Amino acid sequence: MNFAKLLKMSIVGGLVLFSTLLLGQKVTTDFEKEADFTKYTSVSFLGWQDDIGTALNDFDKKRFMDAFKEEMVKRNLTLLETGGDMTFVLYIVVQEKTSTTAYTSYYGGGAGRGYRGYRGGGWGGGHSTTTYNESDYLQGTLVMDVFDGESKEQIFQAIATKTVNEKPEKREKSIPKGVKKVMKKFPIAPVK
Repeated sequence: MNFAKLLKMSIVGGLVLFSTLLLGQKVTTDFEKEADFTKYTSVSFLGWQDDIGTALNDFDKKRFMDAFKEEMVKRNLTLLETGGDMTFVLYIVVQEKTSTTAYTSYYGGGAGRGYRGYRGGGWGGGHSTTTYNESDYLQGTLVMDVFDGESKEQIFQAIATKTVNEKPEKREKSIPKGVKKVMKKFPIAPVK
């Protein structure tokens, strides 16, 4: 395999791995195993955390709320302003992160004639270079806590982590997809 082809394959492979790590959304969930989720028929939203600040603009808050409302309706849950069988609250944390990648390329070297080839020489030398790249990105974490409306005990939690896309037109699509992925693990399944 020639060097140019190897270099091209390494770069493409690195980009695919890098984009998979950054673009994938990781969702973890936990819920109260003893809770009877079949008794819940309504849900109300308690609000966002108090210190949300500039982590979300009003457009993105609306995108999240619309997506969660749609997912709740799919589960035949009635949305109430207050007093739902379940209540949920959303927390958003946005952190600046730095990703570092390294690529090492090796040039030269190879076998010369020596020992059994009867001429002088042997293994040839070469050199290598390593290139480091750093790129900054925003990582967003969404936490959804769900509580029993009567006992106020927590019954479900979902935590989703993903790279934040700074283009609003991308967020219009990615926020509902992300919420759908979070709700996929919700103990009340969508009605078919």
